[in-house]
Amino acid sequence: MFIFEIFKAVLFGIVEGITEWLPVSSTGHIILLDEFIRLNASEEFKSMFDVVIQLGAILAVIVIFFNKLNPFDAKKSPAKKKATWELWFKVCLAIVPSGIVGVLFDDWMDAHLHHGIPVAIALIVYGVAFILVEKRNAGVKPRIGKVWDIDYKTALLIGAFQCLSLVPGTSRSGSTILGAILLGVSRSAGSEFSFFMAIPTMLGASAIKLLKFLLSGAAFGFGEFVLLLVGTVVSFVVSMAAIKALMNYVRKHSFAAFGVYRIALGAVVLVYFVIKGIFA
Repeated sequence: MFIFEIFKAVLFGIVEGITEWLPVSSTGHIILLDEFIRLNASEEFKSMFDVVIQLGAILAVIVIFFNKLNPFDAKKSPAKKKATWELWFKVCLAIVPSGIVGVLFDDWMDAHLHHGIPVAIALIVYGVAFILVEKRNAGVKPRIGKVWDIDYKTALLIGAFQCLSLVPGTSRSGSTILGAILLGVSRSAGSEFSFFMAIPTMLGASAIKLLKFLLSGAAFGFGEFVLLLVGTVVSFVVSMAAIKALMNYVRKHSFAAFGVYRIALGAVVLVYFVIKGIFA
């Protein structure tokens, strides 16, 4: 039976690794997957598991963009090292708004919005938003083409958009990339900056969830540790492929296709949970 639990952890890791970076909402997909496939563990552990497996996804970003993000690289010129430090300062500034809102409202969001219908509505609303924004920006040349050229004001505004992702089904990458595009940032630069923002954001979220789990007096045994490790490793491996695929995709295509996917999935999810509510 434990082998079956490991298989479930693998599935959660795959879903996390793919959807964390695509603008389709990893939290929303995890909630939906949990509707049909549940780990045989306590609710406290499951809540923590869903967030902590994101550490694998974070590691993938660090590995792929290590040279660009490393200010100590001896091969970089002094000017390039300075630019790298400034990029980190902008990333840290960008996560402040969602950090404040998240600390204040995280528990409320979990209690009231962490279920199917809010997820479905968010999927549809932001799917429409992606299509409209891409249609509006068709043929418009972005004013910021490279991630290095994002200024502090733009970084902070992108960070404000990340607050929207606290609503399950919105998508952290989706809200920040959409915000970046609206602010005149190219898709590739907006995607990269969104990935970099994920490092401190998700590290903080994982640390908070793990701390809450431990302070609650809950504990997990060796078997649950194995599940957490498996989910995290799978998330890392799949994220490596997903990030590279998305960066290649955005160089030639818009995000409109993701908008269509979100609307279709949101409609299916909404119908499912409405019918479930009627026959409950």
